[in-house]
Amino acid sequence: METKFKQSQFIYWASGIVSICGIIFEVLFGALGSYILGDGVKQYTLTISLFLTGMGIGASLSEKVTKELILSFIYIEYFVALIGGLSSFLMFAATAFFGNGTDALFLYSITLIVGALTGVELPILIRKANEIGVTLQKSTARVLFSDYAGGLIGGLLFAFFLRPQLGMVKTAFLVGLINLTVAMVVLYLFRKELARKWIHTVVGGVIGVILIIGLLFGEMIALQFEEKIYTDPIIHSEESPYQKIILTKRQDDVRLYLDGGLQFSSIDEHRYHELLIHPAASMVDQPRKALVLGGGDGLAVRELLKYDSLQSITLVDLDGSVVELANKNPYLLSLNEGSLQNDRVEVIQADAFQYLEGQTALFDVIFVDLPDPNNESLNKLYTKEFYSLVRNHLQPDGVTAIQATSPVFAREVYWTISNTIAATGMNVENLHIDVPSFGNWGFVLASREPMTMDNISIDVDTEYLTSDLLPSLAMFGKDEDNPMQAEEDREINTLIDPVLIQMYEREWQYY
Repeated sequence: METKFKQSQFIYWASGIVSICGIIFEVLFGALGSYILGDGVKQYTLTISLFLTGMGIGASLSEKVTKELILSFIYIEYFVALIGGLSSFLMFAATAFFGNGTDALFLYSITLIVGALTGVELPILIRKANEIGVTLQKSTARVLFSDYAGGLIGGLLFAFFLRPQLGMVKTAFLVGLINLTVAMVVLYLFRKELARKWIHTVVGGVIGVILIIGLLFGEMIALQFEEKIYTDPIIHSEESPYQKIILTKRQDDVRLYLDGGLQFSSIDEHRYHELLIHPAASMVDQPRKALVLGGGDGLAVRELLKYDSLQSITLVDLDGSVVELANKNPYLLSLNEGSLQNDRVEVIQADAFQYLEGQTALFDVIFVDLPDPNNESLNKLYTKEFYSLVRNHLQPDGVTAIQATSPVFAREVYWTISNTIAATGMNVENLHIDVPSFGNWGFVLASREPMTMDNISIDVDTEYLTSDLLPSLAMFGKDEDNPMQAEEDREINTLIDPVLIQMYEREWQYY
């Protein structure tokens, strides 16, 4: 009787634990897709949909499991442990050696398979609990409660501990080991019901050895796969709560990547940051207060510190890990010249949209140096609502400068951003520049007052930009110019109608 009680109690615990593992694998696959394939919303949507579809298929197939319930459960956990544990490692291998859609096919297949295996688990546990002597009504209710509660715990664990502390490769191996442990405990508790227990124990032991080796050495090997994605040697890699941060170095070229997207190359970043900062700062007579949204690497602030009139520079960046890296990594410190540690600089970790909503301060110059709008969370920072907030925090004669992607590679995206800014009632000027590591890159200047490039004087030290050069940077060729000249053709990006996301994905898909 006591044995049956222990067995039934562990079944409820097992349902909660495997649910935690299942939800972690589900969101892990979404994170892998977002990092390697891009477009986080799309990848999370696809992986969650495929995982749930797989669970439905698995639940349907569980009807065919009528005998050897415990043995079936053990081997399902073995398969989940092995396939799920190796998933992240193999995903990086598929991306490094194959790519061209193979990585996406691999990810979606793994998601469906693990989802299907997860879908078989609960029906088997419910039936086994009922077989032990618990009524069907109670066994179903208790197992489902453990399952749903476990889902919440799994999501919180992944978001706040596993991804930022262990990364995606170690997380997969660790969660696989938890699935394996559940299987081995069930094997022990129900050992009297099983024939040839030693065979099942050996199979579990072999899987355990594979997963432990993966936990200890898998990330190191996966890092070598990852280097093939980036071409240059990786000198720093970390998972923040928000994104994957990669720093590479080849000879004198240091590059920063966030979720696979290049943020700068040390060889030519001065071109980008000089055009972002100096035209806007030079338009304002003796600017005193500046706001930088994004730019946690400190390079934009480095340029701003050349203006002696600036009394305060506020930098707002969502990811404190980027700021910490900029303050500690010797290569980044050399590039940004310790700008974020200057007494005139205040660094605030916050979402740019929420920061502007909660502030009443006015600034002489505002710089928006944010990643491209390739997902929903970034898209809100390219909407009319966001640019209206930027306008409302400018002094009457203030100027804002906004990075706006490439007018060559993403022509419609660039001009839609410009049109969206103009829709707030501000006057706009358009600039672009060749940055060898990026290609041709565009910016938008905006102010309540009319602006012109003709009389701007760049009076601080620069490596590339000159006053004489500025008017030419406001000229666009035929294949770069605004294709939406007529007012009725101009699209505006808003929170309600985020036209920019699909447009961005369409225009950048071949680059």
